[in-house]
Amino acid sequence: MSEPKLIEIHDATIWRGSTCVFEHLSLDIEQHERVAILGPNGSGKTTLLKTINCELYPASIPGTSVRVLGRDKWNVWELRKRIGVVSNDLHQRYTSTTTAIEVVVSGFFSSIGVHGILADQVTRDQVDAARRTMAELGIEDLRKTPLNRMSSGQQRRCLLARALVHDPVTLILDEPTSGLDFAASFDYLDRIRRLARDGRNIIIVTHHLNEIPPEVDRIILLQQGRVVADGSKAEVLTSERLSVVYETPIRVAEVNGFFLAYPGES
Repeated sequence: MSEPKLIEIHDATIWRGSTCVFEHLSLDIEQHERVAILGPNGSGKTTLLKTINCELYPASIPGTSVRVLGRDKWNVWELRKRIGVVSNDLHQRYTSTTTAIEVVVSGFFSSIGVHGILADQVTRDQVDAARRTMAELGIEDLRKTPLNRMSSGQQRRCLLARALVHDPVTLILDEPTSGLDFAASFDYLDRIRRLARDGRNIIIVTHHLNEIPPEVDRIILLQQGRVVADGSKAEVLTSERLSVVYETPIRVAEVNGFFLAYPGES
C-alpha cells in the first residue's frame, strides 16, 4: 500500500476571512518532496500554508476535498507531531520575555509559551528533549535567556527548535530568513539544507529566490490565487515568467545551485 500524500487539494474554494483567495484549486504534494511556494504579496502563499497546516479549511462544496496525510480532519496536537512550522506570524505571538526553553517546550503543546496550567504539565522527558534539540542547533546555552536578549538569528533558531522537538518528517518554513542579516541568513539556510539532506520533507514559502536552497527541487508559483507554474527550478524560475508574474522586469542568475533575482531592463 502506497503512503498517503502530504497534501491533496481537489477543486477547493478557500476563503481567508471575507476574502476568497482560491477558487477551484487542485494541488498535490507528495511526502519527502522538497518544495518552494513562490509568489508576490497577495498571491495566496500564506493561505496555502495555513491550508496545508490545517489552520484553514475549504468551503463545503460538493466535489471539494483537502486531505493532509490522507485525512480530512486532524487533531492539531497530533498533526504537529508530523508537521513542524516556523513562521513570522508565530514569532510575533511570543512575548519578548519568553525564555528559549519555554519557546521550545511549547512545541509539545502547540501553544504560545507554557504559562499557567500548561507549566504544570511539562515533563522532565519533554525538557530533556527540548534541550537536546537546542543543543543540535547551537542554542542550548540560551535556554534561560528571554527572546528580547537574543539576536534575530538566535530567536529564529528557537522557533526552529520548537518545530523540530517532535522530530517531524515535514518542516514548513514561511519566509525563513526575513529580518536576518547576512551571517544569520547564511547560517539558517545551511541548517535548512542539512535538514533537507537528512531526508525531511521541506516546504518553503517565500517571495525571495535566495531563500530557496539547492536541495529544493520543485517550485509552485502563485499569482492572484492561481497556480501559474509548477515544476523544476529550471522550468519555473525564468526571467520571462517571473517578469510577468511580478509585473516588473526581472533577470535571473544561478550561482552554486542558488537562484538570484536582479532588476532587468525596462
